[in-house]
Amino acid sequence: MFRVASFALLFISTSTALADGNAVLSIAQSRDDLAPKDIKRVEQITRQTVDFSKAEKFEASQGGAGTSRKTANRNAFSHTSANLTFEDELTFKLGNALFRKFWVSSPSSNHASDGLGPLYNARACQSCHLKDGRGHPPASGETDFTSMLFRLARPAETDKELEALRTYAALNIPDPVYGGQIQDFAIVGLKAEAKPSVTYEENQITLEGGEVVSLRKPTYQMTKLAYGDLHPKTTLSPRIAQPMIGLGLIEAIHPFDLAKKADPKDQNADGISGKLGLALDLDGKPMLGRFGWKASQATLGQQNAAAFNGDIGISSELNPSPHGDCTTAQVDCVKRATGVQPRLGDSEAPDPVMGLVDFYTANLAVPARRDVTNAQVLRGKEMFYGAGCVACHTPKYVTSRKAERKEHRFQLIWPYSDFLLHDMGEGLADNQQVGVATGREWRTAPLWGLGLTKTVNGHTFFLHDGRARNYKEAILWHGGEAKTARNKFVKMQKTDRDALIKFLESL
Repeated sequence: MFRVASFALLFISTSTALADGNAVLSIAQSRDDLAPKDIKRVEQITRQTVDFSKAEKFEASQGGAGTSRKTANRNAFSHTSANLTFEDELTFKLGNALFRKFWVSSPSSNHASDGLGPLYNARACQSCHLKDGRGHPPASGETDFTSMLFRLARPAETDKELEALRTYAALNIPDPVYGGQIQDFAIVGLKAEAKPSVTYEENQITLEGGEVVSLRKPTYQMTKLAYGDLHPKTTLSPRIAQPMIGLGLIEAIHPFDLAKKADPKDQNADGISGKLGLALDLDGKPMLGRFGWKASQATLGQQNAAAFNGDIGISSELNPSPHGDCTTAQVDCVKRATGVQPRLGDSEAPDPVMGLVDFYTANLAVPARRDVTNAQVLRGKEMFYGAGCVACHTPKYVTSRKAERKEHRFQLIWPYSDFLLHDMGEGLADNQQVGVATGREWRTAPLWGLGLTKTVNGHTFFLHDGRARNYKEAILWHGGEAKTARNKFVKMQKTDRDALIKFLESL
């Protein structure tokens, strides 16, 4: 059905077709934004260090010139890029207001906030991205899934659906009744789609030296399905909200720097493949995916528009459906009034709403590193590199000189991610294909800001569904391509494992 192996060719040619000949992704063969002398400078400064006796130059400035150096308190993820102009800070604040705004159902006297749902997961972006940070799962048996949702998909059944997947016109096939995701809230008078629940099973692992760690394996259920049964082959993909920091800088990474890391056939035999994500623009043109748990969104604007539509039910130019994720099988839902007001535009979030939100989300600053010169942190960094974690968690990049936003251009940044898709093993599999991403593949998560999760969000729940309760559990869940690195962590002396955790806490 999907022919993903040919992604190895993507950076060999500027216009290389996939094996099925239906999708072409053009990526430059080199840093075409840089002069030759700059290319040498960039190659030198982004080379992985082998000296762990001291901190690297500029290492504390994880987000380049935009790094926030304000107090690392609960607001640490909510500050502006430090290199914004005074006028840009005003734009940021307007975007922040829209990010925090509660939308209301239609019709409403509050025209500026009209258009919620009819089905939804949250009334505001901030409801899931708490303090612009990470979401969390509920405890066992609880049904409050605020800041977490379930994506739905099933295998293609008709020739039309097969053709849509083959040509990447669709990245997956939604449930015929419930659509692309479960919405566990609805406007007054309409039934929410379902109530999810989770239970956990504990499994113990013994590490070198006798330390015992328990991993909790989640099992999810959907109850109170209001519109009949799910399709028998529909799969659930649970996902918590991701931190919002540094997104504009991720968008500013030159495509060549990501493409050169891809090795889907593992031709260098290092046990790590890595595959480029695939997304589509409005015209159906393939683009490099770099946002979302499965790298299925190419731009921050696409990611924001998809979340507005799927999570809140708000339409925009990129996602024009005013009924959000309602399907034609949900008759009462699609009959509900919408918040579209022709005098303002063709969508519920007309200009300049999405532009302001895009600016805000592009400029949430990455906090400065702490303790970069601490001896235990440096030892932990050495362990992190030595275990091979950097094979996927690429430490640093220099962003493109041609980046869309001037504040993101030519910045040395430290996201610790290659933003590629990797097989993470059966333990983390959601068995749901999204475009070129298989049910075992996830995009490498950036690690900047990781150490402030507890400070900002009051927890340390990691991985796509928050099953890991701390750094150690998150590492031990790594399988597939990451299993070798995970096993090295298991066999480390406890002092070295503790040092590696200390390094992660400094990010």
